[in-house]
Amino acid sequence: MPDALVRLLRGLVPGLLLVLALVPTTRAQAQPAVATLDWTLAETLMALGVTPAGVAQRDAYHAWVRAPRLPEASVDLGLRSQPNLELLASLAPDRLLISPMFAHLAPRLSRIAPVTTLPFYTSGREPWPQLRELTREVGRLAEHEAAAERLIAETETRLEALRRRLPERVPPLLVVQFMDERHVRVFGKGGLYQAVMERLGLDNAWRGETNAWGFSLVGLEQLAGLEARLVVVEPYPEGVEAALADSGLWQQQPSVRNESLITLPPVWSFGALPSAQRFADHLVAALEEAPHDD
Repeated sequence: MPDALVRLLRGLVPGLLLVLALVPTTRAQAQPAVATLDWTLAETLMALGVTPAGVAQRDAYHAWVRAPRLPEASVDLGLRSQPNLELLASLAPDRLLISPMFAHLAPRLSRIAPVTTLPFYTSGREPWPQLRELTREVGRLAEHEAAAERLIAETETRLEALRRRLPERVPPLLVVQFMDERHVRVFGKGGLYQAVMERLGLDNAWRGETNAWGFSLVGLEQLAGLEARLVVVEPYPEGVEAALADSGLWQQQPSVRNESLITLPPVWSFGALPSAQRFADHLVAALEEAPHDD
């Protein structure tokens, strides 16, 4: 081999070694692009510091979940049940996260990117341990394990601090969300609101059966005989709030008559730890301001 060529190769080798050494580091630092159809997974990603590449029904997310708010960088993928697959493919995500509700879409979604189905609110299991597991699994998939552990610890600490702020005496609560002017979801065992209330040491007046999501759909007349302070979680369906002003059935509810009704801003009732914190924050603040027995 000519001496000049040898000298050239010797000069190139250090630079090539430097480039090869840097390649694994660059890959390790790159975070996977994650998209999701599910709002609970979206709020968890945001709370971990991960901006979803795409989320279904952005506007509805902000109406029902409210926070953490999605940045403009999170593309609206269309309907949760019928996402825009062409748009989703154009984002070239590294991973797609869905809940079992959208499992029927997995075969089509898997042509775009690997799909992971993450269950939560599984029937027969307490919700709180499931939400911790969900947080850890989302953190692992998004390569934000440390952030997941922080979120779990911060949520537990926050709820304990809020518990200490509560008035000494709080009557049993009845947490509802309107479906129409005569029917509500009333939340109980197996749901997020109940799990939070238990950690705050609050009594839920609803002892009836609930579905896998922790609520029962009932008529307003079924609430009439319950001794409890009503807590309404917004949003109201269109026209319902105005209709209730003329509803004798609603106006005869004890909490409406004695003006002890509590109304909370939207909090995703099927959410994870971010929604748990928001529900606890709003509920405790409202109870601090509400009239209570000495």
